[in-house]
Amino acid sequence: MNPDRDPRHDPGQPAAPLDHAIRTRRNRRALWLREGERSLAQNLAMIGALGWTIITPTLIGIFAGRWLDRLFSAGLFWTLGLLVAGLALGCWLAWKRIDRP
Repeated sequence: MNPDRDPRHDPGQPAAPLDHAIRTRRNRRALWLREGERSLAQNLAMIGALGWTIITPTLIGIFAGRWLDRLFSAGLFWTLGLLVAGLALGCWLAWKRIDRP
């Protein structure tokens, strides 16, 4: 449905989220039909890149947390907190990477 031709659609309002999702799905399908499926090597490369995207912030959080724990004699307080923060950041970055076409 074209929002420009729909009499119920207010031109000042953005298109509905469903319209946006449908348009995105159509574009991705057209890209897939044009380029075909990714090869096994490309899929393995993406898996590796996603792994490093998650692991790198997690390891940085662990090392920074261990350094702060030694500096302040805090046990595992900073290590656990920065481990969780690094893991959350890595997962968010991986999600953003997967969400790209």
